[in-house]
Amino acid sequence: MKHLKNAICLEFNIFADEILINKITPLNMKKISLLLVVSIIYSLSIVANPPQKARMNKFVSNLMNKMTLEEKIGQLNFAAGGVPQVAGSALGQEQAIRNGLVGATGGFTPEGNYHAQKIAINESRLGIPLLFGLDVIHGYHTVFPIPLGSASSWNILLIEKSARIAANEATCFGINWTFSPMVDICRDARWGRIAEGAGEDPFLGSSIAQAMVRGYQGNDLGSDSTLASCVKHFALYGASEAGRDYNSVDMSRVNMYNYYLPPYKAAVDANVATLMSSFNVVDGIPATGNKWLLTDLLRNKWMYRGMVVSDANSIAEMKAHGLGDDMDVSCLALKAGTDMDLNAMEYILNIKKALFAGKVSMSDIDNSCRRILELKYKLGLFENPFKYWNTDRQRQVASSYNLSVAENLAEESIVLLKNSDNLLPLSKNRKIAVIGPLGSDGQLLRGTWVTTQNDKNATSVFDAIRNINKSTVQYARGSNVTEEYNIYPNSHPAPSDSLINEAVKTAKNADVIIATIGEPSDWSGEAHSRAYLELPKCQKQLLAALKTTGKPIVLVLFSGRPLIITDEEKQFSTIIEAWHGGTMAAPALANVLFGNVNPSAKITATFPKSMGQIPIYYNHLNTGRPYVPGNACVTLYIDESNDPLFPFGYGLSYTSFVYGDIVLNKTNLKGVNDRLIATIPVTNTGIYDGKEVIQLYINDPVARVSRPVIELKGFKKILLKKGETQNVEFEITPELLSYYDNDGKYDWDSGMFNLYIGPNSKDLKKVSFSWIK
Repeated sequence: MKHLKNAICLEFNIFADEILINKITPLNMKKISLLLVVSIIYSLSIVANPPQKARMNKFVSNLMNKMTLEEKIGQLNFAAGGVPQVAGSALGQEQAIRNGLVGATGGFTPEGNYHAQKIAINESRLGIPLLFGLDVIHGYHTVFPIPLGSASSWNILLIEKSARIAANEATCFGINWTFSPMVDICRDARWGRIAEGAGEDPFLGSSIAQAMVRGYQGNDLGSDSTLASCVKHFALYGASEAGRDYNSVDMSRVNMYNYYLPPYKAAVDANVATLMSSFNVVDGIPATGNKWLLTDLLRNKWMYRGMVVSDANSIAEMKAHGLGDDMDVSCLALKAGTDMDLNAMEYILNIKKALFAGKVSMSDIDNSCRRILELKYKLGLFENPFKYWNTDRQRQVASSYNLSVAENLAEESIVLLKNSDNLLPLSKNRKIAVIGPLGSDGQLLRGTWVTTQNDKNATSVFDAIRNINKSTVQYARGSNVTEEYNIYPNSHPAPSDSLINEAVKTAKNADVIIATIGEPSDWSGEAHSRAYLELPKCQKQLLAALKTTGKPIVLVLFSGRPLIITDEEKQFSTIIEAWHGGTMAAPALANVLFGNVNPSAKITATFPKSMGQIPIYYNHLNTGRPYVPGNACVTLYIDESNDPLFPFGYGLSYTSFVYGDIVLNKTNLKGVNDRLIATIPVTNTGIYDGKEVIQLYINDPVARVSRPVIELKGFKKILLKKGETQNVEFEITPELLSYYDNDGKYDWDSGMFNLYIGPNSKDLKKVSFSWIK
């Protein structure tokens, strides 16, 4: 019926256009008459077969009328796979599923998931299917770059495609729910989970959030190849104090609404199926028990109608926040709007007792149960609870197509930070020495939150370069990953001197050195915050030794965050940020090194010069004493500059781009319906074809509250042939000028505005315009 409705609407639109241009013919009149008949039949069919929402409401209501109180509370329980006891009782997990005490689970093998679903369907009283959730963050079998790396591509369509492939692969192994995307804005690279997000900007982060939701969920949540998406962590988790995971968050409502909440709101607008609450407090109340956040804002103001799940054990952890005992925190979370308890088992132990004590109502329980059952209905689990196991599709994961998309995204995520001697791209007949602790193992380059334990397609940098280079390629480890941090307490590192001597000997026989350094995959992600972001001492010693050889060096950084490489930037002419690039990290890097691909990525998180600058971000507020060179009593450090090492939006190419002057279609506008178009010519003046990310920023110099120095409000990634010029056009609307003030009012100001366009947040052309309401 949905397809019939769309076809009827399309045909009517075509005929409406023909009427407007006087193309009415007898034949068309017959077609219109036929369409009217079909439309009547369609309307009658709606009466006979009510729309999906009405059918869903009736189905869920009928089911809930049959459920016991214990079964309803059971739907609110996510019991992690492999947990031997459920709800602190003597019940094993299988028996708990039989008794209807589990609504969702995860962590099993695909075979374990299938077995658990069989128990739920065939051996529980009502046969209610289970949800199976997993952190499919940047791919399932085909691993894509970490989200921070993918964001650096600024390629929204390619990012969406990566999520679509991840969904297609995960769903055939029994997974129907992914705890992704993570859309937390982060301005502090010490936080390990910066790797999982899009960086520091809410405008770009919102675009990527919607792309990921579209990719996972498609246009039909009931398809057996789409995943229910879960946006996380609601809310503000990326602002953890001191960059330390699970830490407190404190900020003003203006900061919250304008910079941190937009990506969550964008995901809600994209019809994300579920949200996950965060560990941190919001206005002093843990997010999992925060009624203002989960009900007043999310459901009442944003009109979100989906299900909310706690983060793992976060209901129980509200006790450590000082919010009461088990009963107290269970009631607080349920009444706030947290529908499902992930792993804490607090609901299943306490909510029945809380109901009888009058601390929660039956409607509190019913509302949460209904939202969970509605999700299962939308996924089609009541019609076919085993739809997410497909052995034919399992044989197609990590297909050549999927790997090609992963390689393409990895290529577009690699940032050329420096190429001052034009060492890159390399010719394919030079002797290469790959040196460094991250050059011989592709598994170390895949990134955090990887579900496949051993990725057979993940090759090393050494092997990838050998596959391209026509001359000799040698490898030497050169150093341990680290010798000073207690990250690998049971490891026994090789002696540094012998590793360095071997590396220098190898380097002397080469024309060019590819130094592969930085962080392995397990240095970032959850519970992997770092207090020091410089390279480990042993890696610095290796680089110093390589420098003495006099050989040209390409410094390749692998990391899950911006690192502090101020010393290295001074010492080396050629630097690449390759992030953790997933399955195809090494082949993608090799293609960039040898010029098969021209780098086009731009960083989405500012690179600091020193630890003392953190947190550092481009869209900061001005001050009453802004920095002026030569003045002492202004906002500055006495031992460091204010400027970052590399600004937001920065990234180089093997070619060069020249930006012309910005042209506005008008400079004085009036009323909300007026239209402002900004156009800028961009020319590829180099010798290679290349892609460029053109970035639009706006500043509101006189406003109701202090506004940032600039804010990203548009971007376009274009391909320019060498010598080609394109006129890049942006439309600016009052929506792009609007913001939240101290009273929560979302509006824009009459008056003057500054508009900037350029290749990054620092090197910008500027014009001004006036817009009066």
